[in-house]
Amino acid sequence: MIRVMLVDDQELLRASLRTVLSADDRIDVTHDVANGSEAIEVVRRHRLDVVLMDIRMPRLDGVAATAEIVRIAPETRVLMLTTFDDDELVVAAIRAGASGYLTKEVRPAALAQAVCDVASGASALAPGVAATVLDLVRQAPTWRTAALDGLSPREAEIFGLLARGRSNSEICAELVLSENTVKSHVRAILQKLDLRDRVHVVIYAYENGLVARHEFHPDGRYRVHPFG
Repeated sequence: MIRVMLVDDQELLRASLRTVLSADDRIDVTHDVANGSEAIEVVRRHRLDVVLMDIRMPRLDGVAATAEIVRIAPETRVLMLTTFDDDELVVAAIRAGASGYLTKEVRPAALAQAVCDVASGASALAPGVAATVLDLVRQAPTWRTAALDGLSPREAEIFGLLARGRSNSEICAELVLSENTVKSHVRAILQKLDLRDRVHVVIYAYENGLVARHEFHPDGRYRVHPFG
């Protein structure tokens, strides 16, 4: 079971989200709280797989709470769920360590699947959000300073494929490698570059001019795949 906490200042919405997610037998909603400060305290005391986080809340907003949760419990994934699709908020949430960003127009089944995807090591971005993120981070100051020099030639090759959204199976086919070998290389890349997951590989690549904008899918859709 995927242990999930809901963080939103609207009690009625938390109740609705609990009903939606609890209908999926893969998900166990163990906690729901009204603000970021409460969320951090729960994370300190309990092991959670996914935190479903709003952005605008009293006491501590979702971006600040995400940054602290990622710091104290790096194994816990944060999925933003908000009515706001403001460009700067999207970028701030991803930079804080969020593994996904969805708006509240998402369908119930898609939300449940996104929670499962994030728990498994994937990332989830709402349609159109991915293109916004990548366009903005290309114009922003670099927020990662690690160089690719620490990667082996094979890891650098796989990094390039990850940055273009390739799945493990696609990388296996292209490089004629086993799935276990690719998984091992992906984990090493994330560790060496201090990147949280695949969506941050893509952002890192764009910020550092390693992938051209035209290589991104033209309709703005992007879905990363589990690496574990």
